[in-house]
Amino acid sequence: MLSKRWFQMLVAFILVFLLILLIYHTRFIFDPILKYIGAVAFPFIAAGLLFYLTKPLMKLLLKYKTPKILAILLVFAVLILVGYVFTIFIIPIAQDQYTKFVQNIPAMLKGAEDVINYVQTNQNFIPKEVEDTIDNMIANIQTYIEGFMTFLFSFISQVIGFVFTLVLVPFFLFFMLKDGDKFIPFVTQIFEAKKASNLRNLLQKIDHTLSAYIQGQLLVSLSIGVMLFIGYLIIDLSYAFSLALFGMMMCVVPFIGPFIAVVPAILVGAFQDPMNVVWIAIIMIIAQQIEGNFISPNIMGHVLRIHPLTIITIILAAGSIAGFIGILLAVPFYAVVKAIIVHFYETFKDTRKNKEDALI
Repeated sequence: MLSKRWFQMLVAFILVFLLILLIYHTRFIFDPILKYIGAVAFPFIAAGLLFYLTKPLMKLLLKYKTPKILAILLVFAVLILVGYVFTIFIIPIAQDQYTKFVQNIPAMLKGAEDVINYVQTNQNFIPKEVEDTIDNMIANIQTYIEGFMTFLFSFISQVIGFVFTLVLVPFFLFFMLKDGDKFIPFVTQIFEAKKASNLRNLLQKIDHTLSAYIQGQLLVSLSIGVMLFIGYLIIDLSYAFSLALFGMMMCVVPFIGPFIAVVPAILVGAFQDPMNVVWIAIIMIIAQQIEGNFISPNIMGHVLRIHPLTIITIILAAGSIAGFIGILLAVPFYAVVKAIIVHFYETFKDTRKNKEDALI
């Protein structure tokens, strides 16, 4: 029975479970380590994102024989330039449109109440339960708006606090750019040749997966943001720039991001002109079709190959466990885990095949 595969797998599951149970009951030992990891996690992750975003530029500079230190300084100069342009040109426009939007909320609410009151006054076919629900929504709509604004300001405060924790990001990024190519040789040098080659292949797959996802997701989000902005300008939608910017940021969230991105635009368009709801839906459908059929396949290729239902499940689970940060990191984390599992499965198949060939 000891040679049976099902028995070996059962023993492995029991050992893993016992290991998890042991770690749980001795978790106080790991508290200092977890606190240290928590202190450096955000700067490390942010630096990692910037590392993969600037990796193509770094490779291009090194390709033309630019000294590595000079190439790193040029990368930092580009990042500073992007930050300067964003601060000077983009943020003021978005802030001005956001201020106007907040100032127009009372008028928009009054218009919505007038429409609902008119419908209620001039109809007799809506059930009383529906009328009660509508009345309750009208009575509490200000509370809903205030709750949303509180959430928004809380989120902005968290982002500002997060920004202040990123003082270590330039240091992390500098050494990632400087010594990133030495990581794989450093890790694999302690293994024998065959295992080192297998581990090197695995680490290269992980690097390729992260690179494709991060760079691809940014380019996809930028593309959708630009298409939304052009579409909103064509239909003369109010706050077009801010709404397109919001859509671009939400599209960083895989699959469900575009659906969240269009909600504020639909609300604003409905108050401006009810026909705008149709046009906004058409704009988003066109943007999604262009992104899904032309942009994503050419940028990301088939690196991830994750089913939409799997993405939804992962995002929902990550959101309930780790909030917004979990939603952002869930899909790349799953993609890395999937790459690891696939690699070991392929290694197992190759090993088994080689053994069978040897027996023959």
